Amino acid sequence: MLDYDLEAATYDETRGGVERARAAAGAVLELVPDEAAVLVDVACGTGIVSELLKTPGRAVIGVDASAGMLALARARVDLPILGDATRLPLARDSVDVVTFMWLLHLIDASTVAAAIGEAARVLRSGGVVITTVDKNAANYETASDAGELLRAARAELGPPATDGFVRVRAVASEAGLELAGTSGYVGHNQGKTPRTWSRMVREEFTWARDAAPERIATLCRELEALPDQDVRRPDPVYTVAAFRCR
Repeated sequence: MLDYDLEAATYDETRGGVERARAAAGAVLELVPDEAAVLVDVACGTGIVSELLKTPGRAVIGVDASAGMLALARARVDLPILGDATRLPLARDSVDVVTFMWLLHLIDASTVAAAIGEAARVLRSGGVVITTVDKNAANYETASDAGELLRAARAELGPPATDGFVRVRAVASEAGLELAGTSGYVGHNQGKTPRTWSRMVREEFTWARDAAPERIATLCRELEALPDQDVRRPDPVYTVAAFRCR
């Protein structure tokens, strides 16, 4: 996993910046109840999305485990808290919305369950948990030559995604949450070139590092053989799901 303290200074500009943040916030706001007065953005990062979720009648609390990220979020959220998604320093039944943007795909299945359970604990009746689902899958499902190669390899070699919609919905149900709706947004500037995908497969993807080296070498060769090596493929479209506290 990345060192987010080190990444903080350049994180926004390398992840689509304000354009992507606005798109993500718009998808979240489609699912936030109008009357929600307290929203907790867990893994808020620099707060670039959190800031856009505030209204005159809504306070936004930003929680992040990275002190470097939180230092940048302080100017953007009403209350910054250094904390863990599985142990929120908040009282039971105290907030209206908990958001997990760009988090569940980064943690293992047991931690996903613990985080959703903790969100359910702090929600008031009728409150909602809002999260991205199938985030990495969206990158592979773009209609492109690189996406086709990645999809095939991921299906063959990779374990089920920890943020898969079906899995997250089941975990949410066990925590007393029911599906309330979905939305989506374009991951602006997140489309990648075949050359970048090849590098990421070799250096960053856990499912690739743990897989058969011969198959990964073949995948990288196939990516490197595609035309237009330095041309970005289409931006992914991410899915956001809301689960309501019963």
